Amino acid sequence: MTDERPEPTVQDVSDWWATSVSRIEPNRIELRGQPVQDLIGSISFPGIIWLMVRGEIATAGQERLLEAALVASVDHGPHAPSIAVARMAATCGIGLNNAVATGVNLLGDVHGGAGEQCMALLADVRQLHQDGTDLATAAAATVQTWQAQSKYLPGFGHRFHTVDPRRDPLLGQVEHAVTDGVVDGTYLRAAHAIERVLAEGSSRPVPINIDGCTAVVYAELGFPPPLARGLFVLSRSVGILAHAWEETGQGRRNKGPMPPSILPTFHDGS
Repeated sequence: MTDERPEPTVQDVSDWWATSVSRIEPNRIELRGQPVQDLIGSISFPGIIWLMVRGEIATAGQERLLEAALVASVDHGPHAPSIAVARMAATCGIGLNNAVATGVNLLGDVHGGAGEQCMALLADVRQLHQDGTDLATAAAATVQTWQAQSKYLPGFGHRFHTVDPRRDPLLGQVEHAVTDGVVDGTYLRAAHAIERVLAEGSSRPVPINIDGCTAVVYAELGFPPPLARGLFVLSRSVGILAHAWEETGQGRRNKGPMPPSILPTFHDGS
């Protein structure tokens, strides 16, 4: 049996790759319908992220809030797995781009995914509250449901900080945005309600961490939960790049997780 499908046309190829994200023609580049020459010098990097992902121009308030979250998540020290592995990779002769990619590839469900998970947690509280349950009860019921599945509650508590130093300034930015009418504060109130539930009967508070704070920001700004992880990758890539670049200038080769001074010494027995 012969294949009698019609010959492919230029239109077939064009339709296959059709996209509203960008349009490229000779002497013309458009991003979401905006000529690139009109964007250069007139839009910030957070603004172009919003335009490319959302397909619209952000308001000044939306742009400021997004930028605050991106800045807050840039780095958390060389002990973070994505940073540590990028620094080690940078000493292995694979090039800066591959060192950055190595770090980014470690950002998954456990390291880098808590923001997305926290957005789902906050959405559960919000839904119960919208269905008529008072906020405190909605938060308590949601925490109980989530903790029945796992003792880990994404977005709350921190293994290093009693209070994450990024919490107050970032949530303060959200509060300003609520006052200015940029966002309505629904997810911020849900996060605070969960904090209060976790503090009840506890001698040690379990405050919102950076993942919870950015979850509040991205939820308030209307981003779908999976994009929280993508935005975290964009943010943390800056720290990964900085660490990988610094490491390339330090002259180490095949850097391991421990300094040679504390590694065991092996003798050949002679």
